[in-house]
Amino acid sequence: MAVPLYQAKAEFFRTLGHPVRIRVLELLQNGPTPVRDLLADLDIEASNLSQQLAILRRSNLVIATRDGGTVVYTLSTPDVSELLLAARRILSTVISEQGQLLSELRAGAGEVRA
Repeated sequence: MAVPLYQAKAEFFRTLGHPVRIRVLELLQNGPTPVRDLLADLDIEASNLSQQLAILRRSNLVIATRDGGTVVYTLSTPDVSELLLAARRILSTVISEQGQLLSELRAGAGEVRA
């Protein structure tokens, strides 16, 4: 039985729902990166990074290749970068609107309600 598209999308976004996985994807936007460099940029244990990379590999968001004894990761498609940029734009808009609402609430703090 086929999985409905909305369910596949939900699973996809669940995969993105971890800060380390998002940070790894952000780092990989700069190009192919050895695991040792990812580990140096992240403040996590090697075993945790390995688990997060395995999840990203299973979801086909990243590709692992060997260069001698070094494992190098790269984004599977430029669309991943575009998705991260879209998320940044959305968050920027949402946060901006929340900031405007907060300013309006603070400005009206002295209002008397009837």
